[in-house]
Amino acid sequence: MQLSDLFVNATGIIALVFAALAIWLVKSAVNIVPQGFEHTVERFGRYTRTLRPGLSLFVPFLDRVGQRINMMEQVRDVPSQEIITRDNAMVTVDGVVFFQIVDAPKAAYEVTGLEGAILNLVMTNIRTVMGSMDLDELLSQRDKINALLLGVVDDATTPWGTKVTRIEIKDIAPPADLVASMGRQMKAERDKRASVLESDGLRQSAILRAEGEKAALLLEAEGRRDAAFKDAEARERSAEAEATATRLVSEAIAAGDVQAINYFVANKYVEALRDIASAPNQKTLFMPLEAGSIIGAIGGIAELTRSASEGRAHGGGASGDASAPGGLPGGLSGGLSGGLPGGLSGDSAESGGARDPGAASDRPSAGGGAAPAETTRSRSAPSLPDGPGIRVDADERS
Repeated sequence: MQLSDLFVNATGIIALVFAALAIWLVKSAVNIVPQGFEHTVERFGRYTRTLRPGLSLFVPFLDRVGQRINMMEQVRDVPSQEIITRDNAMVTVDGVVFFQIVDAPKAAYEVTGLEGAILNLVMTNIRTVMGSMDLDELLSQRDKINALLLGVVDDATTPWGTKVTRIEIKDIAPPADLVASMGRQMKAERDKRASVLESDGLRQSAILRAEGEKAALLLEAEGRRDAAFKDAEARERSAEAEATATRLVSEAIAAGDVQAINYFVANKYVEALRDIASAPNQKTLFMPLEAGSIIGAIGGIAELTRSASEGRAHGGGASGDASAPGGLPGGLSGGLSGGLPGGLSGDSAESGGARDPGAASDRPSAGGGAAPAETTRSRSAPSLPDGPGIRVDADERS
């Protein structure tokens, strides 16, 4: 082999070596950082700077990439663990944690094993927070638990350049016997609410019914009060009419005309006979009862009418004044509620000429008053007056 050939071969090898070295140097000096990541640069083992996403250059042999940090939000499952609550109930709890690295150098150099540290921190704080609560609070206040855990863990991970964005409790599993007890408790509570609602409905119904009865009683009392007012007013009007009638009769008697009183005696006598005949306990009635008094009263009425006619014919004087009350029969017939002595009708019988001689002996004089009509009962023997009589039974009258 000639010397020239050896030189050519050595030159080619050196060229290849330099080419390979150049390629390695270029590759070592250029670094491409993907989106969502950041790289730390170390020179002689010391952190110098952070490479952002894209193409970056650094000095070969002096600088090197220390940590490749994921800057995206990450999620990790929290392993399940058993927790004893404040009321000594044991439950199994697991969860999930969301975090994001916001400072790559701190996340790379402030803690070893960032993900494990965060998980252990979350588990211990879950035990602390949930162990300070009762079982009922544990099952009903998950939002409160999540907020407490987030505040504690986020403060603890801030020096690591990490932001904990969310911590959620996934499942809380009490023991089977405790779940059965909770079911019975819930059923009892539901039954209690149903009983309370039913009792409240009955109470409202009773109140409304009582209010209705109260309103009915008030309306009834008002009706009775109005009726009493009307009755009192009617009695007042009747008393006024009676007083007026009595006054007019008294004026007629004072004027010397006794015929007016005979009319009222006859009217009250007939009303008394009607009341006796219509009494509910009347069994037997004998007629006539003091027929002479009735006939005399009728004669007095005739004389009263004749006197009134003569007074109107002569047109005045003393006769006119005396006969003025004679025109009262229509207006005074309903005025007196108590009958006057029947003896006054005897005078009218003498003046009218219609006096029953058989009955005259049974009545006292005009000053002594008339004897009342005698009624008989089926249970006692009556004393019949003189003269023919008619027996009328209550059944026949009806």
